[in-house]
Amino acid sequence: MTQLFPKSRLKWACRRGMLELDVLLGPFVDEAFDELPESDKLTFQRLLEVEDPDLFAWFMGHEKCPDPELNKMVQFILGRVKV
Repeated sequence: MTQLFPKSRLKWACRRGMLELDVLLGPFVDEAFDELPESDKLTFQRLLEVEDPDLFAWFMGHEKCPDPELNKMVQFILGRVKV
């Protein structure tokens, strides 16, 4: 089974090359990550391993993530920032 990284390492991994991703991922770790079930924490950790162009396309709605678990996490994060 995959081991969960320390939160400090996850926060560092949220610092991306695109501001649009930084403003989604960083606050998510600060505000919601601790409340996630362990399985969702591991899914989020796996999401952070994806390349920036793919993340950008998924979060901006240009493409749908082909992985159902990752897509669910993307939609969950987006749902938290909708006003």
